[in-house]
Amino acid sequence: MAYYEKLKIGKYDLPTWDALIPLVLTVGQQNKVWKLKEFREAVIVALELPSSLKNKKYAGSKAHNETVIQDRVSWAFSILSIAGLLVRPKRATFSVTKLGMELLNKYGLALDATIIQKQPMCINHKNELKERNENNKPAFELNDGDSGDQDFIESIDRCSQQYNNEAATNLLARIREAQPAFFESLVVELLSKMGYKGPNGNASVTQLTNDGGIDGIINQDPLGTSTVYIQAKRYQADNVVQRPAIDAFYGTLSRRHADRGVFITTSSFSSGAKETAKGFSIVLIDGIRLTDLMLQYRVGVEVKRTFTLFQIDEDFFEEN
Repeated sequence: MAYYEKLKIGKYDLPTWDALIPLVLTVGQQNKVWKLKEFREAVIVALELPSSLKNKKYAGSKAHNETVIQDRVSWAFSILSIAGLLVRPKRATFSVTKLGMELLNKYGLALDATIIQKQPMCINHKNELKERNENNKPAFELNDGDSGDQDFIESIDRCSQQYNNEAATNLLARIREAQPAFFESLVVELLSKMGYKGPNGNASVTQLTNDGGIDGIINQDPLGTSTVYIQAKRYQADNVVQRPAIDAFYGTLSRRHADRGVFITTSSFSSGAKETAKGFSIVLIDGIRLTDLMLQYRVGVEVKRTFTLFQIDEDFFEEN
């Protein structure tokens, strides 16, 4: 019996993505670090699929260049990364974490989505997505008497927003895996894209060994008479930034005689930190707002697809 026949089979006569979880971790332990494509191919080879299943693609979809099994392995990679069972040491690579090995040893083939979704990092991911969906609702609501066309458009708007909320939440998880230096460069690039640098200013990341609590500096004019100082903290979701961190940042700003500061974190801020920042005129950007801004200003993301909807141009048909 081929290995794939031992697993839960879904549509297209192929294993479901969550049935692949134990195999991904089993294969993953064979190397300390895997390149993404090599890792995925090794998982697919281990399934022992016949060619007809290995090469099967989604019916009637031009949007998928991948095969069905490639897509499902990628989904397994994604959920395992979100839950902290896989980690990305650097771009396009994966490693199995200690937690991943522990859960595989404990559950074996019974390790599925139900167990994965109970992991703390997965719960945090779900809560962050829920918060985004509550904050970022469709741009308009249906009113009495609205046409069926608007109902259709509103459905597209809602689906698009939910899709982007999921992308932003996954983006935040990726940023938390990155190195601190990468995160500092990211926030400087984002603020520059947002217009903080101005047309003739400059932006830079400070030296890690002697930054004095400042991670980035944006001079808004060539002479540096208007400067924005940045502090960037790459924290996990449960590491909430407290008031002392804001006090310390304000002290750093005061020593530089600065009146503009932006504190950015991948987690969140306590109520005390928020109140203190208001008094010091420090702008706070938490993880959810950070990644919403990254989508808005196209930093670290790219457009996957666009849709064009047409309607009749009534002016074109007006009688002269």
